[in-house]
Amino acid sequence: MRLITAIIQPTKLAAVREALAKVGVEHLTALDAQGYARQRGQTATYRGNEYQTNLLRKVELQIIVNDDFVDRTVETLTRVARSGPTGNFGDGKIMITPIADAVRIVDMVRGPEAVS
Repeated sequence: MRLITAIIQPTKLAAVREALAKVGVEHLTALDAQGYARQRGQTATYRGNEYQTNLLRKVELQIIVNDDFVDRTVETLTRVARSGPTGNFGDGKIMITPIADAVRIVDMVRGPEAVS
């Protein structure tokens, strides 16, 4: 089992959800996040005053999948979350972490069966 954490642009969330459902990934958690990397924030104007925003809005996806779904999940995320054919800074990151165990609360099933 693996935990796939993806940081993506908020505008890509709906498309990513639909694409993941098409490849059989039906469970995910989406969280609002703020951060910056190479783009280092941006300048905005509010009521005629210019100000610097240091943290940009992002969406964090937490997806737990069995090992046989890792490659198709990562491929789908990279294909759909990328802006344009070559991508841009700020498109996001994907991290993959091993999961030792999982428990489905409703019926106390443990292990890989709890994820499906």
